[in-house]
Amino acid sequence: MILKIKNKSVLISFILIVFFSVSTLSVDVSANSFFGKFTVKDEIELGTKFDKMLHERMHFVTDPEITEYVKGVVKKVADKMPPQPFPIKAAVIRNPSMNAFAVPGGYIYIFTGLLLDLKHEDELAAVIGHELAHVALRHVAERMEKMQLVSMASMLGTLAGMVLGIAGGGGNTGNLGKALAYGSMAGGQAAYLSYTQENERQADHLGMNFLVSAGYNPEAMIHSFKIMKRRQWYVSNNNIPSYLATHPGLDTRIDYLKDRVMRMPPEYLKRQTDNSGFRKVQTLLRARMTDPKVALAYYNDIPEDQRNCLDSLGLGIIYSRMKRIDEATAAFEEALKGCGSDPIVLREAGIFFFQNGKADKAWPLLQEAYIRNPKDAVALFFMARIDAQRKNYDKAIATMRMVNEKVPGDSEVLYHLGRILGESGNYFEAHLQLAYSALYKGDRNQRDFHLKKAEGLAKTAEQKAMLAKLEKKIRPPEKEEKKPEE
Repeated sequence: MILKIKNKSVLISFILIVFFSVSTLSVDVSANSFFGKFTVKDEIELGTKFDKMLHERMHFVTDPEITEYVKGVVKKVADKMPPQPFPIKAAVIRNPSMNAFAVPGGYIYIFTGLLLDLKHEDELAAVIGHELAHVALRHVAERMEKMQLVSMASMLGTLAGMVLGIAGGGGNTGNLGKALAYGSMAGGQAAYLSYTQENERQADHLGMNFLVSAGYNPEAMIHSFKIMKRRQWYVSNNNIPSYLATHPGLDTRIDYLKDRVMRMPPEYLKRQTDNSGFRKVQTLLRARMTDPKVALAYYNDIPEDQRNCLDSLGLGIIYSRMKRIDEATAAFEEALKGCGSDPIVLREAGIFFFQNGKADKAWPLLQEAYIRNPKDAVALFFMARIDAQRKNYDKAIATMRMVNEKVPGDSEVLYHLGRILGESGNYFEAHLQLAYSALYKGDRNQRDFHLKKAEGLAKTAEQKAMLAKLEKKIRPPEKEEKKPEE
C-alpha cells in the first residue's frame, strides 16, 4: 500500500530540488509578504506543488502504524515552535538515506533510513527539532530573498536549473545523490557556505530548545550527530560539491552541543522515553522494506534466549518474504504467544495466514487488530479482501471504500476495489477505479485502457460526472502564471 517510484534519475533530481530548498519558507504570522511578492499563499502553493511532485515520483510509506507514529513525534516537537501560518504536515519516504527535510508550506519528510539508523525516539525528535528550527528561523526564505525570486515560475525554474546544472554536468551523480541525500544536519543543506555554517549553528541551538521543551533528553541531539558521523563513509569525495567536502565537521557541532548540555539541569539528562512505538516501526521497516537476507542476519545476531516477541514478529515477516513458510509459521506463533494482544502482532500474523490460504485463521486476528486499533487501514484492507474471497461483495466494497478514505490515492487499494467491483458486476466503476489505480501507479497504458472502457460504459449523469472528475485529474486545466507587478 505504497506509491512506487517511476524513475531513478527523477528520484535523484527531486532529492536535489528539495535539498536546495531544504527548509519550509516560514513567515511570521504578522507579515504580509517578504522578498517582493512572495506571500504566505504563494508559499503554500509552492509547497503543495513540491508535495505533489514527490508523491508522483517517490515511494511513500502509507502503513498507518508507521506514519501515525512519525506524525505523533513531529507534532510533539512542532507544538513547541512559535505559531506558524500553516500546519506542519509529515510523511515518510521509503529511501535508505539517513535524512529528514522540510519544504515550503509546512511539509516535513522523514526517510526510512533515518528511522532504521537511529537508536531511540529521542534521537528522531532531535533530527526533527533541527529541521523545524530551520522552518522557524526562515533560513531558506532569506536565501531566496537574496536570489530575488519574485514569481512562482522563477522559484521553481531556478531550483530546477540548479538540479539540471549539477546532475547534467557529467559528474558522478550516484555519489552526488547520496551526498545530498545525507541530509542538512550532515552538511548538505545549502549552496552558500558563508551563511550555512551560521544557519546550522542556529538550527542546532533552537532545535535543542524544541527538543528539551518537548520533554526529550537533550543528549539525544549529540547522539544523533555521532551516528551521522559514523555514517559518513557513505559519502564519496569524488565529484561532489566542494561545500560538502569542506563543510565544518560534526565534531565542532558535537563539541558546542556537549558544552551546552553540561550546563543544563541534571534531571534533563535522566529523562527516558518510551521507545515501544519506535521499536515497532523499526521492526516493520527492517522486516518488510530492507533486503531480507540482511534483515535475517540482523535477527540471527540476537541470541535466541534474548529475543522478544517483536524479534519473533520480524523473523516471521522475513521468513514469509523468503517463502520459508514453516519457519514463518513458527515465528508468528511465537510472537502471538508473547504479544497476543498487540494489534501490530495480530495484524501481521493475520496477513501471513491470509496470504497462505488460511482466511478462517486470519479473519479473527485481523478483526481483533482493527478493534484494538481502528486507525489501522491495513487490517481493514485485508478484511475487505477476505470478504471478497467469501463473495460478500457489498460488505467488501463498503470496507474497501473505508480503506480508500483512510489512505487516498493508494494504487493497491484502488486496484483491489476495482477488482471487487468487477466481481460484483459493477463494470463501469470497476474500470474507473482500475484507471485511478494505474494513474497513481504511473502506468499510462493501463490507465488509458481502463479509461476507455469506463467511457464506453458511462450511461447515467452520475457516471459521466465521475468520469469527468477522473479526466480532469489526468489532464488538469493549465493555470496561467501571474506576472509580477512592476
